[in-house]
Amino acid sequence: MKPTIYRIAVTIAAAGLVSSLVACGGGEGGPAPGALTYFQDVKPIIDAKCTGCHFEGGIAPMALTGYDDVSANVGFIKVAVETGEMPPWHAADDCNQYFAARALDEAQKATLLDWIDEGAAEGDPANEAPPIEVEVTTLSRVDTTLTMPVGYVPISEPDKLDDYRCFIVPWPETETKYVTGFRARPGNDAVAHHVIAFLAPPDQTDLYMGLDAAEDGPGWTCFGGTGGPPLQWVGAWVPGNQGSDLSEGLGIEVEPGSLIILQMHYNTANVLGQEIEPDRTRLDFRLEDQVAKPARILPWTNRDWFTGAEPMSIPAGEPDVMHSFSGDPTDFPFTGASRLSIHNVGLHMHLLGTSGRLSIERADGSSSCLLQIDDWDFDWQADYVLRQPITFDRGDALRLECHWDNSADNQPFVGGAQQAPSDVGWGDGSSDEMCLGILLVTAE
Repeated sequence: MKPTIYRIAVTIAAAGLVSSLVACGGGEGGPAPGALTYFQDVKPIIDAKCTGCHFEGGIAPMALTGYDDVSANVGFIKVAVETGEMPPWHAADDCNQYFAARALDEAQKATLLDWIDEGAAEGDPANEAPPIEVEVTTLSRVDTTLTMPVGYVPISEPDKLDDYRCFIVPWPETETKYVTGFRARPGNDAVAHHVIAFLAPPDQTDLYMGLDAAEDGPGWTCFGGTGGPPLQWVGAWVPGNQGSDLSEGLGIEVEPGSLIILQMHYNTANVLGQEIEPDRTRLDFRLEDQVAKPARILPWTNRDWFTGAEPMSIPAGEPDVMHSFSGDPTDFPFTGASRLSIHNVGLHMHLLGTSGRLSIERADGSSSCLLQIDDWDFDWQADYVLRQPITFDRGDALRLECHWDNSADNQPFVGGAQQAPSDVGWGDGSSDEMCLGILLVTAE
């Protein structure tokens, strides 16, 4: 299993496309009459669908903010568009409707591919077409930024590639606030597998201060949680997540005197034997004094999978293993709620995942699809915002289904070497697996 950009590069090299496509960029003498050009046809698409990630210093490996950038990378663009790797959007169109869908439509795909095939002409900047209006889910403002207290270098040994570490980050507000937007910025995303910001209320702060003091060095080891009682989430980061506002009127309540318990999962498989830069992750919050509806983040899975009561077995060599779970979440996180509204949905698996689905199986026998991902990509785990919230009533069942490929061809690489298949189950390490739904809900 290789990152997306690696897979694209391998595909280009195998097809012998790099030299021929890059060499064609621009052409001499200007575009032929009627030919597609960057400024008139391509720039609006690139700006709308690509430059949110592909800018200098962005999360993508190259900038695409001007003609020179784009023409130098036409090989990558062609393969990414043809394969559907980019722009990254994995929600199935026939499941539900979401805000800010990044996928290209068929006309946009054809324009980009035809432009490349015609020679990637620049055209006249004076003829630049107007921008395409697109929806975006982003963090609209930052009211406070919290930072890990000190830098931390994760443990990296051949038999210890995963390091879970929790850190206390004091909450600075002196009055009750509502988190209405969140973004995590890992200080070293080469080793960051995920970030979860848990909320410890004031009556639990002494417990967590004790955990912090009990271990030498910054923070404490926290596989499988925080080391204390279950806590609600205020935000999370996984590869591909860039942060966003919650839907208008929603917020997660935080009392003064609370603590943020920052759980960092580091995985060092790709940097084994190298010097690792310290991580000092930062958390950005958008805050309000009041909101129309308090919201909670609901992690949804089969508790028996991670307790071992019902092992989530994924045998070595099996190309398609499926596990599913159904249950009623109306007692959590809002005690006694007979109806929930679901606003955001997401899925989480690890490197062997291939597809997953979240749905509501209604008491009357009907079904409501929340999220279907047919081509799981660990590098792009999005939070999908439903255009219309979907209600869940007591008596319905929330169903989670995950598929994995544990065959030899789908194994991760460690230190540059592809691993041999082995039996896999639920676990906290990147070489283990998970099947987790993540929903933003309100009580009705």
